[in-house]
This record gives sequence, structure tokens and C-alpha cells, in this order.
Amino acid sequence: MQAAPADQQRLLDLQALDSKLDQLAHRRRTLPQLSEHTALETRAGQLRDLLVAATTAQSDLAREQRKAEADVDQVRSRAERDRKLLESGSAGARELSNLQSELESLAKRQSALEDVVLDVMERVESASARTAELTRQRDLAEADLTRVTAALSAEQASVDKDVAFARSQRGLLVAQLPADLLALYEKLRAQYGGIGAAAIKQRRCEGCRLELDISEVNEIRAAAPDAVLRHDSCRRILVRTADSGL
Repeated sequence: MQAAPADQQRLLDLQALDSKLDQLAHRRRTLPQLSEHTALETRAGQLRDLLVAATTAQSDLAREQRKAEADVDQVRSRAERDRKLLESGSAGARELSNLQSELESLAKRQSALEDVVLDVMERVESASARTAELTRQRDLAEADLTRVTAALSAEQASVDKDVAFARSQRGLLVAQLPADLLALYEKLRAQYGGIGAAAIKQRRCEGCRLELDISEVNEIRAAAPDAVLRHDSCRRILVRTADSGL
């Protein structure tokens, strides 16, 4: 294959842009804010779930407390009714005995129910404190997530701006290259880790970093200026430059 020396030089410029685009793509994939963002998203999601469960538990306990307090009120009302009846003196001897017995029983029942109320109140207080703490932690996590999301978006936008510029420059270069030379370059770049063309610098291939042996040097010296050279070792296109040392 033949290509004008100027086109071969442009190929190095294209390779430099493609290498830059590869670096930018790697940078975008490995932005430090990405892992932090993922961790904060996970943390915020976990806290939201825990808060929902805690809020539900607190609501259930509040309902249990209301029921326990209603039971106490019901026993108190019954005891108050019995006391009034007892104090009225209208009950017969047998009924008086039953009322006294029932009042004793109601007093024990009221005491037991009040203990239940106190127990539930303590659990409500504990649940309320847990809900408040989880709310605080969730708010902090979401604030951190908002901050990191903004920082991540800014970094991504900066990288995307560089990518857009590099791609526009690439488009200008591609338009100037012969189709067959460009096709070979693209094929080799796909095969050999993103590098399809490399400069010869001080008798060394910049693609694989191997030094050219004397037979390769002599072959390159003898080649026509428009000959498209390939490195025997790495098979990439070799481009002669003023710093080739030939």
C-alpha cells in the first residue's frame, strides 16, 4: 500500500486523538465520584427501607398503645359504675358482696393493663427515637448523595466536552485520509489494543516499544517515501518521522 508521507503523518495525529478518546472513556468509567455515588445510593436506599419499617413499627405500637389505654379506660368506667352502685346503698346484701368482689378483680385488671400501657409507652418512645435517628441518617445520606451527584455530573460534563472536541478534530482528520489507509488503520487499531499506527522514534517502534533490528532498519531505509510500512513484530503501521534515527 502507498500513501503520501503527509497522510502518514496525519495518521499519527489520528492515533493521538484516538488514544486521547480511549483515555477519556477510561477516565469517565473510573471517575472517583462514581464509586462514591454508588455507595451513597445504596446507603440512602437502605436507610429509606429501614425508615419505612421503623415508621410502620412505630405506627403499630401507637395503635397498640391506644388499644391498651382504651382497655384501661373501660375497666376504670366499670369500676366507677360499681363504686357508685355500692355507695348508693340500693344493692342487696348478695349484690353488695358481688360488687366488692368485682371491684377487687377490676383493680387487679386495671393494674395489669396499666403495666401493659407503660410497657407499650416505653416501646413507643424507643421506636420514636429510632425513627428520628434513621430520619437524621437518611437526610445526611441524601444530602451527601445530592452533593456527590452534582460533582459527578460536573466531572462527566467536563469529560464529555473534551470528548466532543476530540471527536470534531478526528472528523476533520478522517476526511483528509485516503479510504484504504484509514480502513487498514481502523482494522489494526481494533486488533491491537487501540493502536493501529506508531511512529518510529530512535529506531524504536512506539507501538510495542521494541527496538528495530538492523535488517528492519535497512528495509525501512530502502523503502519509498510513500510506502506504508508494517512492523514485523507487532504488525502495526510504522510511520517515519524526523526523530526516527534512520
